Amino acid sequence: MTTHHRTRPRVGHIQFLNCLPLYWGLARSGSLLDLELTKDTPEKLGERLVNGELDIGPVSLMDFLAHADELVALPDIAVGCDGPVMSCVIVSQVPLDQLDGARVALGSTSRTSVRLARLLLAERHGVAPDYFTCPPDLGLMMQEADAAVLIGDPALRAALHDAPRLGLAVHDLGQMWHEWTGLPFVFAAWGVRRDYLRREPETVREVHRSFLASRDLSLEEVGKVAEQAARWEDFDAEVLERYFTTLDFRLGPRQLAGAAEFARRVGRAGQADRVELLDVAGS
Repeated sequence: MTTHHRTRPRVGHIQFLNCLPLYWGLARSGSLLDLELTKDTPEKLGERLVNGELDIGPVSLMDFLAHADELVALPDIAVGCDGPVMSCVIVSQVPLDQLDGARVALGSTSRTSVRLARLLLAERHGVAPDYFTCPPDLGLMMQEADAAVLIGDPALRAALHDAPRLGLAVHDLGQMWHEWTGLPFVFAAWGVRRDYLRREPETVREVHRSFLASRDLSLEEVGKVAEQAARWEDFDAEVLERYFTTLDFRLGPRQLAGAAEFARRVGRAGQADRVELLDVAGS
């Protein structure tokens, strides 16, 4: 076979609402490329990207740092925040500085959010809780623990519905990070495998352009996105619109500085130095 057959890029998609604006516009803008989309949790998608089952996809910041040699980051696209994030929270029955030695439930295996929560509790509040992992059900967590770390849709549900009803305090991890450092926080970046980029540079740039166009269209028509999502989610359109506009989907110099600062504080500065951005101009 002499002709070069272009394979469909295998692209990951996080199942949480926080990624909806990155994908909503793909169908709307007519640029729903010939993609093979795989929906999963951030952890699973990161694993699949690293072991070669996906070509391009979102990967949690901790995992990205650990695999910076195998991945190149797509510029200007991420899931993060510059201040509150709404969907990464610590819900607590007691003030955070009283959690030393207390049981704290981790309702997720998302390494980045968990690492951020531990960092903030240790460095900002001077506490070393006894952490354990369990399903993200706030009522059950609070029977076993004094506080819980939640991310994604369960965090939104806990922060907006359950915590107020149960009289619990909600602490936003994005807000806490911002108050501490003055920087944005990046929870997930989009990575492309270096071997795939070498084989299919033009496909990678096409996928990148499509995602940026999708994101921009979604944020222009954010009311519509929120309205549609509200039909099948247990949040109303107003809350979803606030959430989608609170999230920061950019990856520019400030976001990269936030990611590097996090890497430094968790002892991964050397890994942060190896993060490389896709050259969009291409050669």
